[in-house]
Amino acid sequence: MSPRDLLLNPCWHADDLGQALPDSPHAVSVALPRWQDVIAYEEKDPDCLKALRAIYPRFGLNPLVAEVAQQALAEHGSAEGSAWPYPTTAAAERAQVHCHRIEPMAYTAIKKVRGLPCLITDAKAASAAKAFWQHSGLGASSRQAASALEREPAPLQQNSANAQSSLRQRLAEIYSCDDELVQLHPSGMAALTKALEAITLLRPGRPFLQLGFPYVDVLKLPQEVFGGSDLLLTTESKLLAVEFDRRQPAAVIVELPSNPMLQCVDLPAVAKLAHSRGIPVIADDTIGSPLNIDVLPYADLVFSSLTKSFAGRGDILAGSLVVSPHSRWREHFCKQLSTALAPLADADAIALEEASRDVAQRVPQLNNACEALANQLSKHPAVIRVLHPGKCANFQSLMRPGAGHGCLLSFELVGGLTQAKRVYDALQVCKGPSLGTSFTLVCPYVLLAHYNELSWAESCGVPSHLLRVSVGLEDPDALWRRFEMALTD
Repeated sequence: MSPRDLLLNPCWHADDLGQALPDSPHAVSVALPRWQDVIAYEEKDPDCLKALRAIYPRFGLNPLVAEVAQQALAEHGSAEGSAWPYPTTAAAERAQVHCHRIEPMAYTAIKKVRGLPCLITDAKAASAAKAFWQHSGLGASSRQAASALEREPAPLQQNSANAQSSLRQRLAEIYSCDDELVQLHPSGMAALTKALEAITLLRPGRPFLQLGFPYVDVLKLPQEVFGGSDLLLTTESKLLAVEFDRRQPAAVIVELPSNPMLQCVDLPAVAKLAHSRGIPVIADDTIGSPLNIDVLPYADLVFSSLTKSFAGRGDILAGSLVVSPHSRWREHFCKQLSTALAPLADADAIALEEASRDVAQRVPQLNNACEALANQLSKHPAVIRVLHPGKCANFQSLMRPGAGHGCLLSFELVGGLTQAKRVYDALQVCKGPSLGTSFTLVCPYVLLAHYNELSWAESCGVPSHLLRVSVGLEDPDALWRRFEMALTD
């Protein structure tokens, strides 16, 4: 049977709940076609969880990874404990250290199962182990688990080496830097983990500082695994200068643009303020895409989730970390980044190299499709506002010649929550987490990312009924008809 064509036959019906998006054992998204499905997922409703054939890999265990974990628990743990497969012993040991820092009296052990080092914990440490898995992005990938379980053949290492070399060269060309400044990781968050380690060695004992409304794990990783992190929503230069002087953070972290509000800080101004005080700048360009924006003149380290628009398929977990050739700390960062806690897995590297061959052609298509939908939504009487980087002057100042604004937009409806539920349920597109896929994906992002802190998100100006859209490669007119029909029903 051929896989479902999600461009023409999206997963939007009630009976599509739990379908892998795409139809792959390595899918990183899952269909949550109705608003009530999103609530059931967040409330951990047993019937909803039982229906899931996939899950975002850091928020839970891919079924293949879960199978290795279950075997590890059966052989070395107990029913009350947990097991977490990692690609390297170093990554598993790092998770173990975190667990004992949070729960000093807990039991943990590292055991190899099917060739993968697995962190085994008792019930006391299970929560800390899960948090580290989610925030650090260092866990074993589904393709590694598939090889360990002998469901898929292990690739030849030479093929992986060739793929990784091609990927570094491809990224170096996009970023306009030497490929020795590019490092590959098993996820975007794993890349950030390595960046925070390098910064901590440079400026020990200091918390980090995030500017603008954060992606949940970009804030939680330094807060829970490293020396802490503060959040600053203001971006006014005089206030920033005061806060930088007062806090003296280890580094400043920015997202370009922010998720889901799609706003950019004034990066050149932030970098000038930070660098004059000896503070490095870390930037996340996942949503903006390095094909669209050039941040290396200002940010010292740039991390990106290659899972998103770089891969475009929605079934590869990977990340990159790039050292700016302009950074005064270039030598230090290159030395510290010479090795990774967990390298990008062989099979994932090969799949990513193949998937990203058309990235230079695909991203402009996504840019144009997203801008077209943003313009159409902004004119519809049922829409109260559209959030899109095209309306952000700070984003435009970073754009490469002839580039676009990325694949992501958010919109808010007249009628608030009631209308958001109705429109979400009626939209005939795939609905689930993640972004950058060739097929359109819609989700009530704030519910998925901040379900247990909705009032806090609201206080930051981010409403829970906001709908986020990752625009795909469907025919633009046909895609608009689907949205128009849902908006006017």
